[in-house]
Amino acid sequence: MASPIRKTTKGKGRNYLSTKEGAGMTAAGRKAYNAKTGSNLKAPQPEGGARKKSFCARMSGMPGPMKDENGKPTRKAASLKRWKC
Repeated sequence: MASPIRKTTKGKGRNYLSTKEGAGMTAAGRKAYNAKTGSNLKAPQPEGGARKKSFCARMSGMPGPMKDENGKPTRKAASLKRWKC
């Protein structure tokens, strides 16, 4: 399935944050995705709550490394850090 929005991390119309910024979608990206698909994506909830618990449990169990072959954090690691998991 193709993504309904462009997967860009650079430039003015970007929809995703870079790995250095913590990965995930920008506010504009969430707005565009919600408008296009009728979804209701929300911003990260690092302070706590049910969404944080659910995200951390789900994402922590995902397969894949926390660092790439160059020793830099992957998008998985960056998103877990951003959510303070």
